Amino acid sequence: MLKECIRWYIQTRHKLGTSARDIEREISTAWPQHAVSHTVVYRWINSLKNDRGGEIKDKPRSGCPVTATSPIQVEHIKKIIDENPWITFDELEAESSCSRNSIQRIIHEHLKYKKVASRWVPHELTDHNRSERVRICHHHLAKLKSGEWRICDIITGDESWFYHRQIGKKQSNKSWVADGQPPRTVVKRSTFEPKTMYTIFFKQSGVLHVSYLDRGRTINNQSYINECLTPLVDAINQQRVSSGTKNLKFHHDNARPHIHINTQNFLTESGLIKIEHPPYSPDLAPSDFWLFDYIKQRLSPQNDERSLFTEVTAIVENIPRKELQKTFRKWKERMELCIKYEGHYFEHTMQKK
Repeated sequence: MLKECIRWYIQTRHKLGTSARDIEREISTAWPQHAVSHTVVYRWINSLKNDRGGEIKDKPRSGCPVTATSPIQVEHIKKIIDENPWITFDELEAESSCSRNSIQRIIHEHLKYKKVASRWVPHELTDHNRSERVRICHHHLAKLKSGEWRICDIITGDESWFYHRQIGKKQSNKSWVADGQPPRTVVKRSTFEPKTMYTIFFKQSGVLHVSYLDRGRTINNQSYINECLTPLVDAINQQRVSSGTKNLKFHHDNARPHIHINTQNFLTESGLIKIEHPPYSPDLAPSDFWLFDYIKQRLSPQNDERSLFTEVTAIVENIPRKELQKTFRKWKERMELCIKYEGHYFEHTMQKK
């Protein structure tokens, strides 16, 4: 409607003898947000004077009919996308018989859709998995709220592979190059590059035990007990001479060596109270969502297992206590988020800090 008003104004002012430059200036003053160039004013003066014969409305144009964006077509495009959210514009054109412009208009203006990259998730959670995540989080939070459990009494830990050669994240690999020079290269790590598996246990007050698996060995329930849990219990008894493992709660994930009956019996005999871990939930394990990434970001390239062990140990021993305390607070926040989102993965909702 405003477009027609501007055309009418151009026609009227031109008939009164106003120049195109002055008409352009007047329109810019009256409607700054809809200002037109003097070229447009000249073109419309000539068009209204010659081929349009004073007609200010747009002429009917050939092309895609209005029915292309009818409610039926909008619903049809929506159904196609809902059935296949990864569909391309070419495939939509083939399936709907609409032009690309019409499809874009339907998607952006009518459906208000936008295409974003899919999120990677650790596992395709079933209804049972989600309900278990919620149930266990409710249980843990209730224990903490009632005071039956104390954060300072919880020990948590896990295993992870640490490569000897560090390549950093994509952002850290950016470098300055001169104009015309190709970017520098960083060789990707292969599966067979030297790496060592570490097991680390910690609590709010600090790291309790760090151990690694010698090359060529695999971890099973017996090696987990002998080389990880036994040294952990010894370290606890040295720190807590009078109370030992009394009232301490122990948390690890559901890896096979962790849930083996021999492991369960050892924890019971050692006086450690096992904390249940939800299925397929690295987002609810402090080692996975914080500790291992914290260490790997600070590692430098190492030649062998011993030098790597020395550096890993130095890093964990120098973790500020406030960082450990913050991690356990985040653990509680994550359990609350898991309940809020009904057991679904929730990390995409968290702001990076």
